[in-house]
Amino acid sequence: MGLPDGLNSGSSSGYVDTLRNPWESLQIPAPGEKSLFVKGAVENVLERSSFVQLLDGSVVELDQSFRDLILQSLNEMSTSALRVLGFAYKEDIPEFDTYNGDEDHPAHQLLLNPDRYSSIESKLIFVGLAGLRDPPRKEVRQAIEDCIAAGIRVMVITGDNKNTAEAICREIGIFGPNEDISSRSLTGRDFMDYHDQISHLRQSGGLLFSRAEPRHKQEIVRLLKADGEVVAMTGDGVNDAPALKLADIGIAMGIAGTEVAKEASDMVLADDNFGTIVAAVGEGRSIYNNMKAFIRYMISSNIGEVASIFLTAALGIPEGLIPVQLLWVNLVTDGPPATALGFNPPDKDVMKKPPRRSDDSLISAWILFRYLVIGLYVGIATVGVFIIWYTHNSFFGINLSGDGHSVITYSQLANWGQCHSWDNFSVSPFTAGAQVYNFDTNPCDYFQTGKIKAMTLSLSVLVAIEMFNSLNALSEDGSLLTMPPWVNPWLLLAMSVSFGLHFLILYVPFLALVFGVVPLSLNEWLLVLAVTLPVILIDEILKFVGRCTSGFRYSGARKPSKHKAE
Repeated sequence: MGLPDGLNSGSSSGYVDTLRNPWESLQIPAPGEKSLFVKGAVENVLERSSFVQLLDGSVVELDQSFRDLILQSLNEMSTSALRVLGFAYKEDIPEFDTYNGDEDHPAHQLLLNPDRYSSIESKLIFVGLAGLRDPPRKEVRQAIEDCIAAGIRVMVITGDNKNTAEAICREIGIFGPNEDISSRSLTGRDFMDYHDQISHLRQSGGLLFSRAEPRHKQEIVRLLKADGEVVAMTGDGVNDAPALKLADIGIAMGIAGTEVAKEASDMVLADDNFGTIVAAVGEGRSIYNNMKAFIRYMISSNIGEVASIFLTAALGIPEGLIPVQLLWVNLVTDGPPATALGFNPPDKDVMKKPPRRSDDSLISAWILFRYLVIGLYVGIATVGVFIIWYTHNSFFGINLSGDGHSVITYSQLANWGQCHSWDNFSVSPFTAGAQVYNFDTNPCDYFQTGKIKAMTLSLSVLVAIEMFNSLNALSEDGSLLTMPPWVNPWLLLAMSVSFGLHFLILYVPFLALVFGVVPLSLNEWLLVLAVTLPVILIDEILKFVGRCTSGFRYSGARKPSKHKAE
């Protein structure tokens, strides 16, 4: 609104020099005289003006023809994306004839009450207009397009003239060049008088609110929040502070912003660049996805470990993993990949997905289902390789008889506790590393002492399958074909460290004795790979299903709104 720019005593030549063109024909008051200088929205300044000063310095009555001429000039300038200010002055202000800045003077109370400004700003002398060109930064248009792709609605709330605001919005891509925006562009006053404000705000695409006052901005934010939207509000002035405070995320300008706006905000932009907000949204989504990747990896891996223990007990076979091995996997082997997942780069489509709802849970039903499927496979693979070693001499063409171990039936393995009651049960000695395991005196030791090779295979499968599962965690729904492992070199390094530590306990005799493992041959490593690699294929299938059904899962999501106040 057109509020007083200042009530000055004495010479006002500083204002005259600064605004030379609008004031060039104005007679500068003599020292000691009181004058009122007003700048603001042209329409509002005109409402309070009764006279107009012509180029020759004469002052005449401001009739309708002059008003129409001024408004025509305003329309021409504003449609060219110029921000237009109107200027007026007043010399006869009797309330301030004796005012000298004394706080006890009655005029001082007038200055402290904004509601009285309209009475002071009356019968003004209109002197001219000034068009200001404030071109948008070149990166703003791309930022707006990124917001639209990300499902973020951009609303412009500004105090500018409607024509100016519409021209700027077309320039930055809020509206199309020839788009009909009659239903999407309102002044603040028109919106407050609108019969169905919520329906207007629910329109798809961008919206514009021009000639907005602080209370209009605050009311728009309040209505959006009441309708379940997540509102980010940007602003730089004192009049933006109430809306910034009310918004879910208040964003103030760090360079041009006032201290009041900064204090009322949750975030301050150091470069005053709208593109930085969009970049921050992408970074926030990436951090959230990395957090989910860490959780997804750890939970699916732990479910696998629990599943392996449960299956071992349910099937009645000997224990495939001892406590020190499980502790090693949890504390040492899983740690580096889990940490490296925090360095995942953003998904290529991170800014093309709809926003999540503010009440969305961290783990959805679909993600939990994926945890269970992957975890169950980890358990099956870990227990399965244990059974394979006991019951097969070869598996998918991989020869496992090189160590000379005896093959038994699954029924014998599942009922190993009854071994002492079996007639004519015997097993051959086998070689593991540099040691030969002989069971001539007690064949039933084959299920206790002799399980060291099968147990090593189970541990190796668990370690390897969790390494490959960490590759699945690079992206929640993105395939490894579009987001290959080398996009996160830290993860590859972490996997190398984990595999290196595992090789260390296998091939260093002292550590092998501590962890109850033995070295594996090449064929046995091929068996480990054959059992573990399918975890990638399984998750790729689940990701494909997730991508195909993402439209259904996101269809109910309300789209957060981002509002920009200028």
